[in-house]
Amino acid sequence: MSVKENLIQIKNALSSNVTLVAVSKTKPNEMIMEAYEAGQRDFGENYVQELVDKQQQLPKDIQWHFIGHLQSNKVKLIVPFVYLIHGVDSVKLLQEINKQAQKNNKVINCLLQLFIAREETKFGFSFEECANFLRSELFSQLKNVKILGFMAMASNTDDEGQIRKEFRSLKEFSDKTSSILQLNFSVLSYGMSNDYKIAMEEGSTMIRIGSSIFGARNYTT
Repeated sequence: MSVKENLIQIKNALSSNVTLVAVSKTKPNEMIMEAYEAGQRDFGENYVQELVDKQQQLPKDIQWHFIGHLQSNKVKLIVPFVYLIHGVDSVKLLQEINKQAQKNNKVINCLLQLFIAREETKFGFSFEECANFLRSELFSQLKNVKILGFMAMASNTDDEGQIRKEFRSLKEFSDKTSSILQLNFSVLSYGMSNDYKIAMEEGSTMIRIGSSIFGARNYTT
């Protein structure tokens, strides 16, 4: 099927409150434009330089999501235009985003990345670390970042029960933290091509899908 047909099929399966981020990393501008012309506006990229290049070349009403592991020294390159930074996995990184946002006279939308998987290769705050940070004076001083919610990746496993349990743990943490701290966390970003239906059932409001839209990843670009 074409990119447009894939998009329509996925969007028809989404709940009305779920935002689809089309993961366009390593994909050529022509394919992104095919999705854009089919109505898609939210696109996710993993690599800073690739994102910067695409942002310069593609329509300005695209909402760019940075979904990779962001290095502090690269923050300044995407702050002028990025719509949402998904994987904020340390206080140090959040402080750098705040600093660069201040220089640009902007407030940058961010998601805190939480560690819910069984694999040590994944990044993120523990639930306890995140809750303590959100209660801290340091958090209240960061005026140029806006935490919209949380992002996570489940374990890479065929065990649907395990995946469901991990997603549910994040939803429960978000609900509890929102209630206790009187903060409005409206975005829960989890679920990809292989598990987005489970993710939606477990409260996800934003899913990141690449291969089911654009085809298999191309690692040679």
